[in-house]
Amino acid sequence: MQTTTPRPVEELTQHEVKSWRNAIFLVFVLSGLALATWVARIPGVRDDLHLSTATVGLLILGMSIGSIFGLIAAPPTLARLGARRGMMFAILIVALGVVLIGVGAALLPSIPLVSIGLILLGFGNGACDVMMNVEAAAAEKAVGKTIMPLMHACFSVGTVGGAGIGAAAAAIGVPVSWHLIGTAIVIAAAVIIVVRYVPTRVELGDDEGQETGADAASASKPGWRARLLDALSVWADMKLILIGIVMLGMAFAEGSANDWIALATVDGHHQSNATGALYLSIFVAAMTVGRVLGGPFIDRFGRVIVIQVTAVLGVAGLLMFIVGRVDWLVIVGVALWGMGASLGFPVGMSAAADDPKRAAARVSAVAMIGYCAFLVGPPLIGFLGQTIGLLHALFLILALIVAAGICAPATRHKDRPRRGPAA
Repeated sequence: MQTTTPRPVEELTQHEVKSWRNAIFLVFVLSGLALATWVARIPGVRDDLHLSTATVGLLILGMSIGSIFGLIAAPPTLARLGARRGMMFAILIVALGVVLIGVGAALLPSIPLVSIGLILLGFGNGACDVMMNVEAAAAEKAVGKTIMPLMHACFSVGTVGGAGIGAAAAAIGVPVSWHLIGTAIVIAAAVIIVVRYVPTRVELGDDEGQETGADAASASKPGWRARLLDALSVWADMKLILIGIVMLGMAFAEGSANDWIALATVDGHHQSNATGALYLSIFVAAMTVGRVLGGPFIDRFGRVIVIQVTAVLGVAGLLMFIVGRVDWLVIVGVALWGMGASLGFPVGMSAAADDPKRAAARVSAVAMIGYCAFLVGPPLIGFLGQTIGLLHALFLILALIVAAGICAPATRHKDRPRRGPAA
């Protein structure tokens, strides 16, 4: 287990760096598990509470509002508490939100209670998303290898597990309430153990009660207010904004799929609730494969080519899912959609962290831009779906994926030359 004395990254032992990396892997898993536990049971919650598609969209909007506040709260929380306590705080709020959703779905049927649960789920996930990506970028630098796609693959592993468990629970008739409450207990217990292996770092101003340390160390450490102001200043970097657009488009494709594939399968392709959850599992499994295999392709061909190719895959997959009239074509479309959306977010994180002096501030900024897609996308798809149908509403995603492909050159590594005759 890590010590609580704040130290520079360079002073961490190899064992401590590996433990740090593995702890962040598991935080990503827990975040994905919590989110997929909810989205896999959306059809069940809808049926238990007799909700319309528009009402489901409003509930998701509540989660989005919570996420906005989580994103706003993340930088000061990270600066004030450090990553260890900040991530634990965020995941425990997520677990509480999942419990309230479960209770409000059936035990004490209540739309307002489910709404409160979704707001807490969104707040915790929004805050944790920024903090765990800042930590992932720092751990990637410490390890010295490209591991950000693997970090996000761990998130996908969590969503695969959550979606798979959700599909199985729906198939065998496990009540939504007991499924969600049980999962929340596991998540809360796990995060308390996992974050103990996250080191406290001088770079974040972690103190962990060490105020009695050397005066020189305290004097050299910038205050949390100064770190917050520095984090806000990176928004003037236009290249960083373009990186954020890449993440925005791909995150929109991912977030909309997470929330609407199950219902689009049920309502648009006339399949069962269990089949809807299964298609969600296929999507997140394809994302996981893309993220596991993406690192070597990025090292070989560069970020730009990889993002552009995955954008093409995403567009093709969406078209197959929307217009497909046979099961195998829809399944292939779901898989290509997942592969297409798999690398935009982690590649954007790595690109933002290229500047080692301001990596934390830059990663926080692009995480907020990308996360806007998770906030705006699902409710927007819901409102459009109520008017023109869920399948037709998914055409909106195509334009954003194209925009991500166009902005892909902004992710080029500053030390990697452009491809050409000289190269």
